[in-house]
Amino acid sequence: MRIITLCIALVMWVLATFHGQAQEVHVLTKEEVLEQSKEQIINEEKDAIKAEVETINDRIDDGEITEEEGERLKNEAAERRALNIENRLAIVDNQLALLKRNGGNEHILDTDKIEIKFFGGGKILGVEYTPKKRKYDRRTTSDFVLAVGFNNVVTEGESLEDSDFKIAGSRFAEIGWAWKTRVFQETNWLRIKYGFSFQFNGLKPTDNRYFVDTGTQTELQTFDQDLDKSKFRIDNLVFPVHFEVGPSRKVEGEDYFRYYTHNKVKLGFGGYAGFRLASRQKLKFNDGSEDIKQKQKGNFNANNFIYGVSAYLGWRSAALYVKYDLNPIFKDNPVEQRNLSLGLRFDMD
Repeated sequence: MRIITLCIALVMWVLATFHGQAQEVHVLTKEEVLEQSKEQIINEEKDAIKAEVETINDRIDDGEITEEEGERLKNEAAERRALNIENRLAIVDNQLALLKRNGGNEHILDTDKIEIKFFGGGKILGVEYTPKKRKYDRRTTSDFVLAVGFNNVVTEGESLEDSDFKIAGSRFAEIGWAWKTRVFQETNWLRIKYGFSFQFNGLKPTDNRYFVDTGTQTELQTFDQDLDKSKFRIDNLVFPVHFEVGPSRKVEGEDYFRYYTHNKVKLGFGGYAGFRLASRQKLKFNDGSEDIKQKQKGNFNANNFIYGVSAYLGWRSAALYVKYDLNPIFKDNPVEQRNLSLGLRFDMD
C-alpha cells in the first residue's frame, strides 16, 4: 500500500511539472495533520454560520419571517455552531493526547499523512492537498441565456390588432451566453451585460397565406390549397449589450467579498447587432391524395444586417423581456415591417 501511495504521489508530481504547475509533496505526521484539522474545523463552522445567516436574511427579505424571528434564528444558529466548534476541537485534542501518550507520531508515508498540492487542490484516493485560494473579488460572472415568448411584426401605418400574423402562433426563442461585469470598484448599482445569442424569430401568417419572393420584394400571397401549417422563420446571430441597474447585497468574508442580486429587482436596457444566418419557410397541406410537407430555404429578400433595442425587468432568475428590430425584415418592400418580441428571459442570477 505504501509503494502504491508513493507511486501515486510521484505521478502527480510529474504531471504537475509537465503542465508548468510544479507542486509540492509533503510528508506530514499524524500530529501535524490533527493540528491542521483544528483550523479547518473553525473555518468550516464559520462558513456554515455565514451561509445560515444569508439564508435567514433572504427569508426576511422575501417576507417569510419577521426581523424579530430572524434575529432569534441567527442567535440559535450562532450558539449551535459555537458548540460544534467546542465539541469538535475537544475530539481532536483527545486524539492528540492519545497519540503523544502512546508515541505514535512517526513519519510514515500513508494516505492519512500526505499532503499534495496539485492543480489547485482537492482530494484523490483519500489524499488531501492544498485547496485553491478563493478569489478576493470576482468582478465578472457569466450565465447561460434562454428566452422564449411571442413574436410579431410592426407594420408601418398599421396597429398590432390588424397584424397579418397569428398572435399565439408566432413565437421567438433566444439561446446564448452572457457575461456581467461590475462597472465601479466600490459599488454594484451599475453592471454591464454582454455576450452573444442565437435568435429564432417565427411568424405564422393568417388567412391561408405564405411568403413569396417575387424577385423585387417579398409579399404574402394566398396559397392555392388549404394550408394546415404556414410558418416563416429567420435565424440570427447577435451580440447584445445591456446596462443593468438595481440594488444588490454585499457578503464579506475574511478573504473575499461578493455582491449578490438574486432576490433583487433588476432593470436592463440596451441593444444588439449582428447578422442573419438563415431564412426558411415550412408549408403543410393535403393536395387531395396525400399530406405534403414543403421546406423552403432561401434569401427571401431579408436583411442580412440585424440591429435593434431591447430591455428586461427581472427578479430572481426570470425577467420580462422585450426586443425590437430597428432594421426592416425585408430590404425592398414598399411598406416596412419590423420584428417585435415579448417574453421571458432566464439569466438573472
